[in-house]
Amino acid sequence: MELNATTMQHPQTCLEITMEVHQVVQPPHKSTIHKLKSRLKETFFPDDPLRQFKGQPTRKKWILAAQYIFPILQWGPNYSFKLFKSDIVAGLTIASLAIPQGISYAKLAGLQPIVGLYSSFVPPLVYAVLGSSRDLAVGPVSIASLILGSMLRQEVSPANDPVLFLQLAFTTTFFAGFFQASLGFLRLGFIIDFLSKATLIGFMAGAAIIVSLQQLKSLLGITHFTKQMGLVPVLSSVFHNTKEWSWQTILMGFCFLVFLLVARHISMRRPNLFWISAGAPLVSVILSTLVVFAFKAQHHGISIIGKLQQGLNPPSWNMLQFRGSHLGLSIKTGLVTGIISLTYVGTAF
Repeated sequence: MELNATTMQHPQTCLEITMEVHQVVQPPHKSTIHKLKSRLKETFFPDDPLRQFKGQPTRKKWILAAQYIFPILQWGPNYSFKLFKSDIVAGLTIASLAIPQGISYAKLAGLQPIVGLYSSFVPPLVYAVLGSSRDLAVGPVSIASLILGSMLRQEVSPANDPVLFLQLAFTTTFFAGFFQASLGFLRLGFIIDFLSKATLIGFMAGAAIIVSLQQLKSLLGITHFTKQMGLVPVLSSVFHNTKEWSWQTILMGFCFLVFLLVARHISMRRPNLFWISAGAPLVSVILSTLVVFAFKAQHHGISIIGKLQQGLNPPSWNMLQFRGSHLGLSIKTGLVTGIISLTYVGTAF
């Protein structure tokens, strides 16, 4: 609508208003089968992975298929030295956390530390070729390691039969990986969306409490510790074995715990010093190793890991056990561990 000087001088002049009428067309009728098909496509294939192949020549389709399976073929040719420098910093940061975490998580699962170290650096190497996320760190999970060790200990003791326990652990991780790969192939990752935020927060809080309680065994130097994960059994085991407490272990443990908390506080106060908190776990491992070596702490009540196996481990295919009386235990533990790991990753994101 426009108002000019003539209109303002003559109010009786009619204002011309131009209106356009648009007719709303009803959406086309869809059958029940068509609606169901659309809903299933929206649920299982929201990204429409086959869309990029439409209208492409055969040679281009093969290239796109290879890039879809191996994403490194897509971003590799465009990789730059600037990204390489950033990845070096990120890799060192993750390694400083993965090395002590791998050792600790292996102990939670009742396995040798060398297994935890391999679990820390082999998956990222594989994920660098097959992974599609640039911000995801792959490796062992604390609560999954704890559950794996606890469920296997119900039938096999890692102290009395370490070889069988290691075989069951390898078989369990195989079934856990097979289960998660099946979920990915069937595109069932949307299941994690049905978990409410309250459930995920409760799961994370409970997992943190359980893992922290299990660390009391090493922090206090207790030898005979409960195999259960509940709050009451753990605290009962702690206070019923006060004679096994080692003040040397407690002193060293609390000193490095304070060191980690101080490093975290500094990084929170000054975000540009994030590397202090990131490197603190690895520094703790190095300093504690030097202290133990200098003072021969193993002769003064402090337990040590001992000498790790040198060189590369041989392939472990022969360690998989798909027969015997413990096969059901391996399958059950693998399913539970796979679900817990999937929930943990869903919570993290």
